[in-house]
Amino acid sequence: MPGERHALLIATGTYDNPTLRALRSPEQDVTALAAVLRDPGIGDFDAEILVDKPSHRLTRALESFFLGRGSDDTLLLHLSCHGIKDDDGQLYFAASDTDKDLPASTTVPAAFLRGQMERCRARSIVVLLDCCYSGAFMSSAKGDSVLHLKDELAGHGRVVLTATNRTEYAWEGEQVTARAPQLSYFTDALVEGLRSGAADLGGDGLITVNELYEYVYESVRRRGARQTPHMWADLQYQVVIARTPAAADSPVLVSPARRARVRRGRDALIRLDVTLEEAVFGAVKDIQVNTAIRCEECLGKGARPGTPEVLCDSCGGRGGESAEKLCPHCEGCGTAFLDPCPRCRGAARVSGRRTLTLKVPAGVFNGARIQLRGEGESGPGGGPQGDLYVEITELPHGELGRHGDADLHRYESVYLSVLKKGGTIEVATLDGPRTLRISRGLKSGTVLRLQGLGATRLEGGGRGDLLVTVLGRS
Repeated sequence: MPGERHALLIATGTYDNPTLRALRSPEQDVTALAAVLRDPGIGDFDAEILVDKPSHRLTRALESFFLGRGSDDTLLLHLSCHGIKDDDGQLYFAASDTDKDLPASTTVPAAFLRGQMERCRARSIVVLLDCCYSGAFMSSAKGDSVLHLKDELAGHGRVVLTATNRTEYAWEGEQVTARAPQLSYFTDALVEGLRSGAADLGGDGLITVNELYEYVYESVRRRGARQTPHMWADLQYQVVIARTPAAADSPVLVSPARRARVRRGRDALIRLDVTLEEAVFGAVKDIQVNTAIRCEECLGKGARPGTPEVLCDSCGGRGGESAEKLCPHCEGCGTAFLDPCPRCRGAARVSGRRTLTLKVPAGVFNGARIQLRGEGESGPGGGPQGDLYVEITELPHGELGRHGDADLHRYESVYLSVLKKGGTIEVATLDGPRTLRISRGLKSGTVLRLQGLGATRLEGGGRGDLLVTVLGRS
């Protein structure tokens, strides 16, 4: 590919400010993405990774990244972090030292990043934003729906792919029952599309930025994530992100009915609404899952009962010519059926519905995902089941709201006479009414604390506090 290819991948998952929830996905995101970008047979990028750095380190790294580039270079920038917006709707990318009250000096402002891109001489720049509100980055940019494919490998342009539109949150793949982190939906789709070559929608051995966007969009939406990837482009020619192995011509042979290759089933995702009380104290809920289940007529074999397997006459039972090239006729399993199951047609699975009982852990929060191993769809060819992820949606409470991970918050109106003279008031909590003492001369707007009446801590046990903001009234 002409010119140099450089990538900068920035991940921020740990924050000094307690109001910014820690994220488990970012470091995993950049590590996995860097592996496919650095692969000389795929991206062939010189990729640098920055994890949990303060804002001044990030702005310096970004300015250096765009400085001194040649016009034929291809640059790729990936950001996985919290995105925050100020009262004017301006977007900022959070750093490890971000203070939400001082976004201009403790974040990477989107305006700063756009300025570096505009001054850069490289004509091919791709920006991948995996953060909340990322769609606000190019809110005034125009999308080019017509591509001029003059030269497949010498594309030029400015392209921005974002995980969300301007109002959605980017849900990270967090597990409640296990500490092992996952990739976010958006980056997971990026990595899978590049690594497997599935994003090569044209089948020409090249993955263009438009093909990558189409693949990511369909993948994210198919998994049920509440976010909509977007793309903004100002292109002169096409921009190629990666290569895929060239597809060789395969002979067309006649054989018995094809048996589905044995593979693990895909992971499934459903959303579950819980009340604030259920999130704080835990609950037991029945959930229904529509997915692929084992075919009971053939007991997951794929063949009509009593039908023998035979060797695939295309590969002679070897499954493929090499470990990298699977036999297209039997999809690598090496066998076929003379008479497939009439219900599943040899796939060994059918569509169905299952009812599961889920124990919602005390302290679960909005957007968290609970992993149920082996409860996803059944694999093709009788393969093992994937996992099921249950994403928690915490329903609004009429009076109480979350404050951080474990504290709750409410407002309480108090007569000015009580604030002046002092006294007690009764406050409704999730544990029932509690008495709150008002000291003499307390000012309206003061926050008082009822210890141990907040939400359960998901990890570590114990409960947070209930913060009561006292508002005076006449």
